[in-house]
Amino acid sequence: MDALTPQPELLSLLPEELEQLFLSIGEAKYRAKQVFPQLHRGLSPREMTSLGKALQEKVLQNASWHLPTVEKKLVSAIDGTVKYLFGLADGHCVESVVMKYEHGNTICISSQVGCRMGCKFCASTIGGKVRDLTPGELLGQVIAAQKDMGERISNIVMMGIGEPLDNYDNVIKFLHLVNHKDGINIGYRHISLSTCGLVDRMADLAKENLPITLSISLHAPDDETRSTIMPINRRWGVAELLGACRSYYAQTGRRISFEYTLIARKNDSVEQARKLAQVLNSHLRTKSEGMPIHVNLIPVNEVAETEFRRSGRDAIAAFARVLESKGIRATVRRKLGADINASCGQLRRESMQTAKG
Repeated sequence: MDALTPQPELLSLLPEELEQLFLSIGEAKYRAKQVFPQLHRGLSPREMTSLGKALQEKVLQNASWHLPTVEKKLVSAIDGTVKYLFGLADGHCVESVVMKYEHGNTICISSQVGCRMGCKFCASTIGGKVRDLTPGELLGQVIAAQKDMGERISNIVMMGIGEPLDNYDNVIKFLHLVNHKDGINIGYRHISLSTCGLVDRMADLAKENLPITLSISLHAPDDETRSTIMPINRRWGVAELLGACRSYYAQTGRRISFEYTLIARKNDSVEQARKLAQVLNSHLRTKSEGMPIHVNLIPVNEVAETEFRRSGRDAIAAFARVLESKGIRATVRRKLGADINASCGQLRRESMQTAKG
């Protein structure tokens, strides 16, 4: 392989790409069928006895393999939620959280090292974006968590550090990898992708025809409020974002969920609940038809670097009642892993501060 050509990353390769790798090193392409499932079980080439030692080394001379390493692991004594700080090959870290439900284990994974979206209430964006994660690093979080826990993960939420649609090509390839029948084989309908509202990429995603669930981080009913906490709104305002949601639903038929982080005295008043109901109903529903609307209310996770505080229980309940009275389904997200600070971004932030200190 040319010294100037970066080595392919084994976990980022689809089976047909793995076949080409073996052909390029003078080996039979059937080897890809042996290797692909083993990679997705978390085995390194040196652990694949079917290859033989000479071929193991030959593969590693022509491709790279790295599974995220567990740098820190916190397990909630309350509900069993597991929070991982994963180390990557270049020394950077990302977070993943595994939540345990009756229907199976759900992992929330990161899509970037840091984030450039600048949402004011989010710990992940402090310090900005460092780089995108590769498809293999996205996949590696799922594999590493399964391997460490000894349990299958059946659902994925892309809501960790980073903006998934800002890492579009790598995320799309990851979705194909994690869904592959010879790999982890997680169904698209068991995958949820959350975006702060990259309208152009939402249009691209609709064309992919992947039956995943799209979640929109809305967090405010009007441009004035949303722009103060989410800089992306200065590029695509609320009306344009909801127009993109309407188009996405029309093309895919897939329900979109809306995330609304409740911040005390910022966006949690009854008046703002009425505004939210009005703007959602007016943009997404007509007398003859309309998409189902579900709002997931999330009490803000308090971050030391911000002044934002959680809404009180009564304010949350009142907000939900207003939405329900206007025909909008509203649920309040149950806080999991409260004793381990399971929201993404903070464990990485702590590790960075420790390294500096």
